[in-house]
Amino acid sequence: MGKVKIKKKETRIDMTAMSDVTVLLLTFFMLTSTFLQKEITPPSVAEEKVPDANLLSVLVSPQGKVFLEVLGSKDSTMKSETVRADLLKNMVAEYKKTHPSANLAFTNKEIETFSRLNAFGVPITKMKEWLNLEPDQRDKFLESEQNPGVPINMNEDPNNPNEFQMWIRAAYNSVNPELQEAMVKGRGIAIKADQTTPYSVVNVVMDNLQTMKMNKFSLMTALKTSEE
Repeated sequence: MGKVKIKKKETRIDMTAMSDVTVLLLTFFMLTSTFLQKEITPPSVAEEKVPDANLLSVLVSPQGKVFLEVLGSKDSTMKSETVRADLLKNMVAEYKKTHPSANLAFTNKEIETFSRLNAFGVPITKMKEWLNLEPDQRDKFLESEQNPGVPINMNEDPNNPNEFQMWIRAAYNSVNPELQEAMVKGRGIAIKADQTTPYSVVNVVMDNLQTMKMNKFSLMTALKTSEE
């Protein structure tokens, strides 16, 4: 007896309805969605590195005190010691412009001591006394509460500069033309602070620089080692 062959039926699913629903959903989302606008924001990290020569650094401590550090060229003629010695002499001249009766003078030994210091930050009237301290005593005084740092305040009168502005002028009039050029172009001034430093003090520093028409400078909020 022969086998009865059952005719196979074709299995077919109609996808027309599902395609219609997909297209409707896609159209709905396209019409109701809000596309994000492209944001243009300035970079937070400068591509230009802060130089390690011909640089005036403004160090703002977490306590809100201002210190200064000056670096000269790497060659033997305008090295840091030479520039710092000239800086102190220029500062005396700047200070006497507004305080002509001030008895402010430094011996060759005191100028030499100043030239070897990496950073400083005492009122100019206390500078002579500070330079004659022993090295460990100088460091302790810089960190003490009695030391106010370099005197600075909100000052919009370039004809009546505070001591911070006097130091900036003294550095600008440096015997080293490369430092002067770097300050003019903005790569010769760097403000250094960390996240615990009061912004109000940093703002005063920037305001003082802008009052002196120095609108371009570097702002460093974190320091990294060469390995980082």
